[in-house]
Amino acid sequence: MKTASAHNVDPILLENRLLELSSSRSFFALYTSQGYASKWGDYELLFAWGAKAVYDTDALKNGALENGWRFGFLGYELRHEFERLSKGNPAIGDWPQAQFFEPEVVGTLDKLGNLTVHADEPKAVLDVVLEPVIVQETGNTSLDFQPIESRESYLKAVRSLQQHIQRGDIYEVNYCTAFTAEFAALDSAQLFRQMAQATKAPFSAFVKMDQLELLCTSPERYLLKKGDQLWSQPIKGTNRKLEKNNHLQERLLVADEKERAENVMIVDLVRNDLSRVAAKGSVQVEELFGVYPFKNVNQMISTVSCKVRPHTSNWDIVKATFPMGSMTGAPKISAMELAERYEKTERGIYSGALGYVMPNGDFDFNVVIRSIAIDAKKGVASAHVGGAITVLSVPELEYDECLLKAESLLQSAADPDSLH
Repeated sequence: MKTASAHNVDPILLENRLLELSSSRSFFALYTSQGYASKWGDYELLFAWGAKAVYDTDALKNGALENGWRFGFLGYELRHEFERLSKGNPAIGDWPQAQFFEPEVVGTLDKLGNLTVHADEPKAVLDVVLEPVIVQETGNTSLDFQPIESRESYLKAVRSLQQHIQRGDIYEVNYCTAFTAEFAALDSAQLFRQMAQATKAPFSAFVKMDQLELLCTSPERYLLKKGDQLWSQPIKGTNRKLEKNNHLQERLLVADEKERAENVMIVDLVRNDLSRVAAKGSVQVEELFGVYPFKNVNQMISTVSCKVRPHTSNWDIVKATFPMGSMTGAPKISAMELAERYEKTERGIYSGALGYVMPNGDFDFNVVIRSIAIDAKKGVASAHVGGAITVLSVPELEYDECLLKAESLLQSAADPDSLH
């Protein structure tokens, strides 16, 4: 690939133009930090389109994840490649275990507004990308989401899981539920724009893989790799962000015994996972119980890092750490088994990871939460939500927390007329 560059590029204008261009492309990826200030990421946004090659799970096992530009996802059901686990819950949409594509065009926008395009004819691509946005009437963005289970069903499942915790089967489990909607036509790019504006989440992404689309507004990083360094930043702990005196909410979150217990259990699990690929003595907790405000919620985030042992492949790293502990519970395998027993649907891409691999083998993956998954072929959309269940959980409050996490998604996809 050759390169071409432009400077002082406005990220909002660029993002709107890229979403406009996505409509005519079968394979497309946009990852955007939505302007969220962070010391970790190098880019304000990345984008890619066109598929020179498409890689499934077998290809990833055989080296497709190691170097060269790759954009795609690791679905939650990829866990079956690493552990012998029961399965059988019905799926919403036809999502494969994992899928990545090698793009024809890649673009990166750094924090200083420098845009670099990699393509066979990069100047032509740059000219197209920098054209003004054409203001057009948007299509349908409303989805009539309905819960797959009642509040009573959710509460019953949580109480059953707490009985397993009391018996010592597990310490913590992430229990997930979902909302589904059917549609005939959908302007998914505009819907993503509405979702992104409503959340301003740092790991937001809009990805199209032929008939499958993911609209993701995730605040959580699964894994970042730079050279021989790895960072994982699990989230456990949530409350509502207030417009005024939010610092009180932040202090309440970090002082909450249940939330701290959830967070430290997952930090221990992540430390154990990373130790499988880490150089001896290199695993460390860089931050414990950090509280970060987002547009609608406050989240408690911890950062765990390590130095990767020499000759460790990207697939080895995924195998050691996937699925991420924040979406399973502890111990991981037992928690996954019990979640599968009580959940009503397969998670599909939810609880998986979305991201990219660079030519030097570095990568960055988010955790697929706060997302709408679309199977355009089947005309079905899903939005999963979940939360950590511990012995201290109050089932009714856990249900309320799920609704809080789903709030921005459901409101973004609601029929505007229904909000009046």
